[in-house]
Order: sequence, then structure tokens, then C-alpha cells
Amino acid sequence: MSRFLSRHGAMLEPYVPGEQPVERRYIKLNTNECPYPPAPGIARLLAQQNEREFSLYPDPEAKALRQAIAERYGLRSDEVFVGNGSDEVLAFIHMAFFDPGDPVYFPDPSYGFYGVYAKLFNLNPYPIPLAEDFTLTVEDYLGVDGHILIANPNAPTGLALRREQVERIVQSNPDCLVIIDEAYVDFAGEGVTSLPLLDRYDNLMIVGTFSKSRSLAGLRLGYAFSRREHIAALERIKYSFHPYNVNRFTQQAAAIAVQDESHLRRVVGKITATRERCYRRLQELGCKVLPSSTNFLFVSHPVLKGREFYEKLREKGILVRCFDHPRTVDYIRVSIGTDEDMDAFLGAVEETL
Repeated sequence: MSRFLSRHGAMLEPYVPGEQPVERRYIKLNTNECPYPPAPGIARLLAQQNEREFSLYPDPEAKALRQAIAERYGLRSDEVFVGNGSDEVLAFIHMAFFDPGDPVYFPDPSYGFYGVYAKLFNLNPYPIPLAEDFTLTVEDYLGVDGHILIANPNAPTGLALRREQVERIVQSNPDCLVIIDEAYVDFAGEGVTSLPLLDRYDNLMIVGTFSKSRSLAGLRLGYAFSRREHIAALERIKYSFHPYNVNRFTQQAAAIAVQDESHLRRVVGKITATRERCYRRLQELGCKVLPSSTNFLFVSHPVLKGREFYEKLREKGILVRCFDHPRTVDYIRVSIGTDEDMDAFLGAVEETL
């Protein structure tokens, strides 16, 4: 460890991202990437790239991209913020709206970055345990004394709150910011996204990503929706830290992706159909599987612990995700791949029984 590392830096427990192996010998079902290519217009964009553009800085305001996103979601461009992945957007949110020592409430278990950010920004984290069946108890979040951060649908469980449940939380905390992380909402069906609530509540912020349903994990593009004054606050932080945070090609590619709604529907339809087929088959094999509103399944083997299950699958050339959290140690998270990928996964599961 560096002898110049600050005391605060030494106290951190960094987030551990999923494996990204260089070799191609694995079927990769561990980081919830999309198994299908992005909108076809992006390939045409790539073929037309002028290398001269790479010597120029991108538009710091990302005007064209923000306008394209705003038009897709029925917002104004000044109600849209974009960042280098949703993790960066969440970091900007923490810097803009949370002071050191502020309490922040989030589900436990949930996305591991939430606890990491709480320590990074010197907050007082209050992880609220999920119920025995991994559902979120809305009453636990009513009238709390701090900001709230909820992934909906949740990760790694894949379970979702209905919009009216989110509204109860937002409504009961008028003086606290409620951040809903909707990374997986495109796979959740109707009645889940909190987007229709934005006009009614000024304490709501929605975060999303292009890494899942829009197949752009490698380009790193995340966004936030909220009232214009909150977006201006995020821009204030961005211009104090990283004004050119989204590169030129990502801005152009993401604008194409958000405008191709038919491609999005096709990809989401294929993934959800594969997910439901695998959900049923895993149950037939005796596995415990939570119903999913995402592009992954949360699976418990009838005999093996989560890490043992993970190791057995890895030996067979299939990468999934396992966890050390006491509540999830018996589970693995399996990203939904192509039908061929998932057939190989199901075959490997059968061999472990």
C-alpha cells in the first residue's frame, strides 16, 4: 500500500467488478451485458468515423444526445444529465446532494457500489435488510431522516417494486432526495418505471444506463432524469471535475441507440423470452429461482453453496457471479445470454445434480 495514501483512502473497501477475461474460452454470463449487438445504425456510424474527430474534444454539454434522450422519454433536455456510465452519474449525485455525515438509506442486499459510495463520500449508511423472500418492505422507507437510494428492479435479486410502491416512498419523504436506479427497467414490463412520477414530485431522481438493453456497456453511458434545478446542480459538479466526461463517439452512438425503438423492443423481447424459459427449466431441475424483472436470474442450487456452484460452472467454461454477502452466499447471478449460451448453461447445471 502506498505510503502517501490518505487515512480515508486506506479505510475504503473498493467495489469488485465482475471478471472480464481476455481469453474467449468462457461463455460469459457474469456481468449482465447484452448478448446481442447494438442498434444497426451504430455499425454504420463506426464505418463512417473520421479520425480527425478523435483529436477534438467532445461537446461538454452533449446537446444532441441530451435532446435525443429527452425526446424519447418525453422530457426537456435540461431535465437530462449524461455521464460516463451510471456509476459516474451516481457519484455526481452523491457529490451534488449529500454532505459528509448525511444518512443514506438503501436496501441490503443490493448493488454493492451503494455501500462503497457511502464510505467514499463520508456518509452514514443505513442498509435496510430485505424481507426473508428478498422483497423490499416499503414501510421501512416511509418518513426516514435521510436520502434514499433504491435499485428498481433490484440487483442481484431481480425483483421489482411497482410504481405505486415507489410513489409511497417518494411522497412520504418530501424533504429527502429519492434516487431510483433503473438500470434494468426495460426488462421489467409495464408499471415499474418511475418516469411518470417526475412531474409530480421534486424530490425524485431517476438513474439509467445504456449498458444493458441498449448493448453499449463498452462505451459507458449513463443518465439521470429530474427537475431542471437538480440537473443544473449535477452540471455544476461536472464542470468542477470532468466537463468532457462523455466522448464524441459515445455521444453519437447513444443518440442513434435511443432513437431505434424497434431494435430495443426486439432485443428486450428475445432476452425476456429466454429468461422465462430458463426460469422454468431451472425450477424443473430443483433449483430455487427468484422471478426476475431483469436480464439475469438469481439462482440457488439444491445442494451446492453459491461459490461451489460458481466453481463447477467455471470448470465447464461458464462464468457467472457469486457473492460473499451472508444473505446471498447460497446464490449465483446468471446473466441471460443467447439461447445457445443458456442451453449450454442449463446443460452444465444438469451435470452438477
